[in-house]
Amino acid sequence: MRLGRVIGTVVASVHHPTYDGRTLLVVRPLTPDDQSAGVAFLAVDHAQAGIGDKVLVLAEGNGVRQILGKDAGPIRSLIVGVVDEVDTVPVRKGAQS
Repeated sequence: MRLGRVIGTVVASVHHPTYDGRTLLVVRPLTPDDQSAGVAFLAVDHAQAGIGDKVLVLAEGNGVRQILGKDAGPIRSLIVGVVDEVDTVPVRKGAQS
């Protein structure tokens, strides 16, 4: 799972049939403290997210197939939740996880 912020939408007149009726969004990865964490990527919306929303993205093909079924097609990244808040707990040095 990855944390990100929706920064745009994608409209394509020619696309794989799997994308019919689905919203494709541009997501910028984030750290838990809202800092940019890499290059933006595309994700299919499954949580009714919109521009500006902080989202949880499932970025792994097998998990996407488990949610969408065997007809998931070429979808690798799927927005599965809109995040309200992120709380982090500091880890002590030398502590085992």
